[in-house]
Amino acid sequence: MVEIGINTDTAAQILLNGGLVAIPTETVYGLAANALNEKAVLSVFEAKQRPFFDPLIIHVFSIEKAMEYAEFNDERLEKLAKTYWPGPLTLLLTKKKNIPGIVTSGLERVAVRVPDHSLTLDLLKKVDVPLAAPSANPFGYVSPTEPKHVQKQLGDKIHYILDGGNCKVGLESTIVGIEDGCVCVYRLGGLPIEELEKTLGEVKLLINNSSDPKAPGQLKNHYAPQKKIVIGTIAGLLKLNDPAKTAIICYGSEDFKAPGATVFNLSPNSDLKEAALNLFRFLRLADESEHEMIICELLPDKGLGRAINDRLKRAAVT
Repeated sequence: MVEIGINTDTAAQILLNGGLVAIPTETVYGLAANALNEKAVLSVFEAKQRPFFDPLIIHVFSIEKAMEYAEFNDERLEKLAKTYWPGPLTLLLTKKKNIPGIVTSGLERVAVRVPDHSLTLDLLKKVDVPLAAPSANPFGYVSPTEPKHVQKQLGDKIHYILDGGNCKVGLESTIVGIEDGCVCVYRLGGLPIEELEKTLGEVKLLINNSSDPKAPGQLKNHYAPQKKIVIGTIAGLLKLNDPAKTAIICYGSEDFKAPGATVFNLSPNSDLKEAALNLFRFLRLADESEHEMIICELLPDKGLGRAINDRLKRAAVT
């Protein structure tokens, strides 16, 4: 079984030798490779069984480092970077020639971010190269927020897991870029739209649900457990399904009468940050339960609730 540890020197050496390391971030755990090493990047796609048309995010330790590999080309994007990096924000920037095409799936823009995790920032400084790092899980499955999630699912395919504890946000980064002169959100995530609007004013949602992504994390069927997941009102779904065969993912203080069901409450106190932190962990636990299906309700469509609802909808696609 792959080693889990906190040695950034070990992790750095593996990465510089072309190996794969699971790295902690504030959002989810990433499966990292040297983004300048095409063979290493190829092994990320292979380990995850990720389609090559789905681009990757590169991680760097500063805005200045990002500028070595990408051009901002718009002062609004630079303003976002200065405001929210390190943090759960990814920017789509014009890539420079030193970024291999395999990282961007042949697209002219590269997704870049500075993660808000001290251990990974230390690692990024030691390797001094960008790290291509999608979520450290089999493609399409629930993203990992703890080291043991990575070990369980990819332990025989990677070389080291850098243990940074449990992720403090629990949702992937928000992805932002410029489209036809407008600031656009390509993926909802850990930085709420309301925060972006405080900084730049109105932003446009450009959430893709097809097999032709412009940015990472846009495929229609994604973040999904293996069991069937159905969205609706919990009360209504319980009338149609045997509670004893059902795992419930809910939010808020309502007490459901469902003998035999297992209830995973994202936040009894209706705290969207707590719900985001629990989402992927509870999806995993529900998927590993003895029940045959998972039922859930959408959360209030505001703040982090928008990103949580996005993940639930993609998880429910069949």
